[in-house]
Amino acid sequence: MTPTIGVFDSGFGGLTVLRALVDRLPQARFAFLGDTARLPYGSKSRRTIARYAAQSAQFLVREQGAEFLVIACNTASALALDAIQDAVPVPVLGVIEPGASAARAASTTGDVLVIATDATVHSHAYLAACRARGLRAIEKACPLLVPLVEEGWTSHPVTAEVIRIYLHELNAEARAAGLAPDTLVLGCTHYPLLRPLIQSAVQTEFQAGLRVIDSAESTAEAAARQFSNRFAGLPALEEPEIRCFASDSVEKFERLGSRFLGRPVGNVELVDLGG
Repeated sequence: MTPTIGVFDSGFGGLTVLRALVDRLPQARFAFLGDTARLPYGSKSRRTIARYAAQSAQFLVREQGAEFLVIACNTASALALDAIQDAVPVPVLGVIEPGASAARAASTTGDVLVIATDATVHSHAYLAACRARGLRAIEKACPLLVPLVEEGWTSHPVTAEVIRIYLHELNAEARAAGLAPDTLVLGCTHYPLLRPLIQSAVQTEFQAGLRVIDSAESTAEAAARQFSNRFAGLPALEEPEIRCFASDSVEKFERLGSRFLGRPVGNVELVDLGG
């Protein structure tokens, strides 16, 4: 029987994680849920985020038969991973631990930088995960990047300049702290769409350059390792089987989702997750 992996995000940025999962686990079918009716999660309390995330996880497990869950949302991974694990009887993987582990493997100086949304930075989840791995880290919120991605300005000169300014400020913070960073973690699932611009800015702002860690790719790699026993010996599907669900804004999801997934998202199904 083909196993199902459930992927959850507060919006549709987590489709970059799904894209990486499909590439690495072609034996699986996927159910993706974007809780678009209740985003942004970052403006909510930890208790509310935990409730929303648990409801979404239960939908994927109970209604869609997910045998594994990937929380493709940095805010939910930072603030609600324990609540999600308590809410469902299946393995759960977030995006923060894999990103920090990939940074540890990539860094030789032990100094890393993280760019993310305000909510993720204020949670200090990446900072804690990096410290637990013996890394020194500086986090920086880059609030303009998500709306620029959703506007479709992923190769626009304005976006390139915004990224350059953020990284220039981050470089100054690192120098002031006496750090010698050699690794940059993209701590938001929207940011992979900006990787070419980020890579270019990194070469300009950091003399030695930085290794760029895509947390979507890191999470998919961790998932492939964690779930490997269940998929051993199963044949790859001829075509990816993906069902997408949203709690609101289905038309926007269908319009923008293909940018993140790298293929048409198909008909997005509207679901009611409750209050």
